[in-house]
Amino acid sequence: MKMSSKKQIYSEKVVPALMKELGIKNVLAIPRVGKVVVNVGTGKILKDTKRVDDVIASLEAITGQKVLQTKARKAIAGFKTREGLEVGARVTLHGKRMWDFLDRLFNVALPRVRDFQGIPKSSIDQSGNCNIGIKEHVVFPEIVPERVQNIFSFQVNIVTTAKNKKEGEALFRLLGLPISQDEFKQEK
Repeated sequence: MKMSSKKQIYSEKVVPALMKELGIKNVLAIPRVGKVVVNVGTGKILKDTKRVDDVIASLEAITGQKVLQTKARKAIAGFKTREGLEVGARVTLHGKRMWDFLDRLFNVALPRVRDFQGIPKSSIDQSGNCNIGIKEHVVFPEIVPERVQNIFSFQVNIVTTAKNKKEGEALFRLLGLPISQDEFKQEK
């Protein structure tokens, strides 16, 4: 059985580097990626069922897994939602699919984003998890741009076992997430 390249990099290079950098002696205490959650909101296009079906089909193609439609928990008149109305779609990835998705995200999709300067450090929260917003779903190689009628955006949450922001940043940097250098923002 062939291992995913990101998983192989994690086990062969990232774990020893994190042990040295963070001063952790136990391998089981090393921060690791627990799951990846891909989330899209369909609230604006709720009335157009064909567009919602296109979003769900595209999300299934990108992640390689069946999509779970999310429902509104309570009614909000300002957003014209009722309780139980399907307002989004979500996919939670674990194991091999998670590592394959991260590999495609870091090496293919993010470099294809127009004017990409790297993921800002502020995307990594205090718990060491990373939240990335993808503005155009067509950056993924599974999507054929000529066949796309409507472009949508979605959110990718990479959940880790890191205890703080420092551990999360070290994990993502060693995994190969293109984190931007904040030097440009300080000069202005």
